[in-house]
Amino acid sequence: MKQPMIPSQRWTISEFNSEQTNPLVEATGLSPLLAQVLINRGFVTPDIAQVYVNPETETLPLPQQEFPDLEKSVDLIINAIEAEESIIICGDYDADGMTSTALLLRTLRHLGAYVDYLIPSRMKEGYGINTRIVEECASHGVGLILTVDNGIAAYDPIFRAVELGIEVIITDHHDLPETLPPADAILNPKLLSEISPYRGLAGVGVAYVLAVRTAQKLEKLQGFTSQLLELFTLGTIADLAPLVGVNRRWLKRGLRQLPKSKIPGVQALMQVSGVNDVQKTVKPDDIGFRLGPRINAIGRISDPQIVIELLTTDDDGIALEKAMQCEQFNKKRQELCETIQQEAIAYLEAGKIDWLRDRVLVIVQPNWHHGVIGIVASRLVEQLGVPVFIGTYEEGDTSKIRGSARGIPEFNIFDALEYCQDLLGKFGGHKAAGGFGLEANNLEAFRERLSEFAHQYLEPKHLKPLVNIDAIATFEDLTNDFYQQIDSLQPWGIGNEEPIFLSQNVSVVQQRVVGKDHLKLTLSQTTGEKVISKSAIAWRWGNYFPLPPTIDVAYKLRENHWQGQITLELELVGFRLPQATAEKQTTYDYQGRNYHCCLWEDLNELRIENDRGNLLVVSKGNRNGQLKTNSQELKTIDVTQPPYYQIVKAAVSALEETTSPLSDG
Repeated sequence: MKQPMIPSQRWTISEFNSEQTNPLVEATGLSPLLAQVLINRGFVTPDIAQVYVNPETETLPLPQQEFPDLEKSVDLIINAIEAEESIIICGDYDADGMTSTALLLRTLRHLGAYVDYLIPSRMKEGYGINTRIVEECASHGVGLILTVDNGIAAYDPIFRAVELGIEVIITDHHDLPETLPPADAILNPKLLSEISPYRGLAGVGVAYVLAVRTAQKLEKLQGFTSQLLELFTLGTIADLAPLVGVNRRWLKRGLRQLPKSKIPGVQALMQVSGVNDVQKTVKPDDIGFRLGPRINAIGRISDPQIVIELLTTDDDGIALEKAMQCEQFNKKRQELCETIQQEAIAYLEAGKIDWLRDRVLVIVQPNWHHGVIGIVASRLVEQLGVPVFIGTYEEGDTSKIRGSARGIPEFNIFDALEYCQDLLGKFGGHKAAGGFGLEANNLEAFRERLSEFAHQYLEPKHLKPLVNIDAIATFEDLTNDFYQQIDSLQPWGIGNEEPIFLSQNVSVVQQRVVGKDHLKLTLSQTTGEKVISKSAIAWRWGNYFPLPPTIDVAYKLRENHWQGQITLELELVGFRLPQATAEKQTTYDYQGRNYHCCLWEDLNELRIENDRGNLLVVSKGNRNGQLKTNSQELKTIDVTQPPYYQIVKAAVSALEETTSPLSDG
């Protein structure tokens, strides 16, 4: 019989406090469980909680009161329009940059400007405005350059534009450099107070503020706002911007607006991605997992012009053609990601990198596509729970490496790159993600320096995927009304994460593998004399099949639409064996390594996990055990042979010294 595999995860479970939740329940009408979720998100007083539930009730400061250069930027644009000067928008090739570009193109054309756009080549030039673009603009007599989602760190190109007599407005949201570029105006929420409701705007949010204010000043805003709001909504969610402040307020409106979109490209994109087939209201997940990836795929592996035309055309036929191209390139992007991820895992399983020792994973291989390695980095972080720096060699030049990085909560990617800056060429990013370039002969030094940085902030216990659980719920709590309350608090997302609940002592009634490696389950829980069953889905959990008969489950709540029926479903994000099944557990050291072992009474098993995340499962009376490595591969080994015999013997001795039953699984 195959031994059950258990995810190597670390769980944090928020403690329920009725004294804190009761005032919020009274003020908002939410269930106590959701009041606890609000407290976990930092909304701890009734007044703040009411604004969170109904963000439209908050009185916002006007954007022109918050952005010092907003009125100056508007005047520069209006002057260029009135003087019939040529305006160039310099965009970027990600979803934020492309939606920002489309938003300002639509706006400036609506306002009668002579406007066009340029986006640098991802493969040849990399991110942001450059001197080549500036000099090309000068040669064509451009009077005003407007950057979107870039420019704040481009001192030299902006200086060159000023030298050539071109006016420049920077709209960006990335972190500020020590010296700001000499632009005529700069709009960046990082220049605002940290408590400003505009602080979390993405690039498309800054473009939205500028577009609305300019159209407003020219008295041409009426009937045009909804188009801008739709593009703001697409770009903000696709860019993983924090869904707080004005982002949350405007997105609640934008998500309601999208199903009624008057932009042909948005309608076509929703059609080919199947969003309209799922539900009448668009949710952040529809953008994050359906619309956004199709936009991003173009910027990653094709020409951003496809998306710009998609989002700016008023021709239904052209819109559908461009949407189909997005669909095709997204499928290609999926195939590339899958191939690279498999190759990366195979490389790790070959044991060529000891990333647990290094406390950071640095992996560089040839012939990987620059445009998708960031996605693979995110997947590896999700799977392994370790900071990932992934790179590949420049096409035709193996002396140079370009890469992407993704982090975990305790590890700041931008700070790590700064720690290595003398080894790097161009780099940038923020706490959770970044990009970098370096000479290939600096690779080993880069790996060592990152490991040095990681050891300052990370302990072995941090190197597991983290699951933050908001509250313990029973299946009896999971009613349709409860789900509707969760749904009413949309949009969930970055900075306002969707709630995760824990249900304990759940029986696995049915389970089967569906699709490539997903699990479809029927779960039940007994409360008193009542047995309540729920269906569940577990994405990419094929390695854990079959699950143990009784487990604790961590999950998000979903509505499942199937053949006209709507049912509640659990989307599992983690599971563990119930705490009650543990007879004993202890932590001990053996030959300089730390081990944690548990004796599981119900399963008649001894489980031993070392500080590298490897798990050894031994059944009483069976000489064969199961060894699970961090790659989630399960191997059968002979536990009577070294070194396993000695490890098991040490675990048994340690458990014999433990006399009290365990309360912590």
